[in-house]
Amino acid sequence: MKEELNGSGPLAGLKVLDLSGVGPGARCARMLADFGADVTRIVPPVRPGGHRLEAPYHSYGGGRGWRKAVLDLKHEAGRELFFRLAKQADVVVEGFRPGVAARLGIGYDEVAVVNPRVVYCSISGYGQTGTASRWVGHDINYDALAGMLATTELRADGAPAIPGLTVADTAGGGMQAVMSILAALLGRATTGKGTYLDVSMTEGVLYLMSMHIDEYLATGREPAQGTSILTGAFACYDLYRASDGLWLAVGAIEAGFFANVCKVLECEEWIPRQMDPTAQDEIRADLKARFAERTRAEWMTLFGSVDSCVTKVNSIAEVVADPHFAARGDFIEVEHPEHGRYLQVGPLLAGAERPVGVVLLPSASANDTRAVLGEIGVDAEHYSTLVDAGIVG
Repeated sequence: MKEELNGSGPLAGLKVLDLSGVGPGARCARMLADFGADVTRIVPPVRPGGHRLEAPYHSYGGGRGWRKAVLDLKHEAGRELFFRLAKQADVVVEGFRPGVAARLGIGYDEVAVVNPRVVYCSISGYGQTGTASRWVGHDINYDALAGMLATTELRADGAPAIPGLTVADTAGGGMQAVMSILAALLGRATTGKGTYLDVSMTEGVLYLMSMHIDEYLATGREPAQGTSILTGAFACYDLYRASDGLWLAVGAIEAGFFANVCKVLECEEWIPRQMDPTAQDEIRADLKARFAERTRAEWMTLFGSVDSCVTKVNSIAEVVADPHFAARGDFIEVEHPEHGRYLQVGPLLAGAERPVGVVLLPSASANDTRAVLGEIGVDAEHYSTLVDAGIVG
């Protein structure tokens, strides 16, 4: 059984125009499409001698459930077509640098004239205003400015470690944008009016860091690596290597869980001293020695029968093979025109519908421009004229 994902789910019928390209906007579009929204990605035509930055075929869900239209927004006729599309849209997402959309004449003020109900979401690194708003950046910069890197484990050279995932792009930008859009749509249902959303990836990370920042604001204590239970100050919340070189994560904060860890490791003398600051080096050294006596698989068998907050540290290959995710149906089978069949992470957010069967993905060269423009009344003759003029792809 093969199927295309095209608008089933709680957001079915919601029309989204995505101008963002890659990065957080693409993640936002991916999530909205997974909820069933009708997402059309607007991309510029490739100019002579140029090229378009395309995301790898295996990223952002491979384009499942959304369409792509090629439209030159620098041309007056291209902007006119965009406004006709925007008139019917519920949401517009853009990821230009601050001020660019307005200079192109496709900013919120212009779109709201033709569609006062539109929810217009701008996603940028630092926000549309502020002293850093014009700076360029990537995930590492946003994580750094918002304080996240200062709480990571230090590298051998003393520098903060680089996170292994794009926290700012995915959570600080993409997820924040989706939550803000859904809240704005809920508000629109009451007021009948759209709104403008200024999503800053850095502020998204700032919000993720609020526990540490609020602690500092309330107490004057600045959290850093090794200064609190969540940054490695206590042995009950740490990583330990097994005899085969593989790692286990221990998150036994509660006394009962830590007691179970100590019982399995046969070091019950540490139970009453779990939170004794003066004993942490001794406890950690003893736990390291004991975990090194067995393989990770052996420890998982022993800990699997007790409440302990002990898990294995999965590699990416192990994540894909983990029976828990298989039981949850977290990976779906897709078929790509050029790359054949493979698995990818499916729609996982609660409320998103899981597909049944093999999901058909579009080719990188797929072009839905004619179908998209046909929905706003552009006939074949007009479309041919637009193609000849280089306004559409």
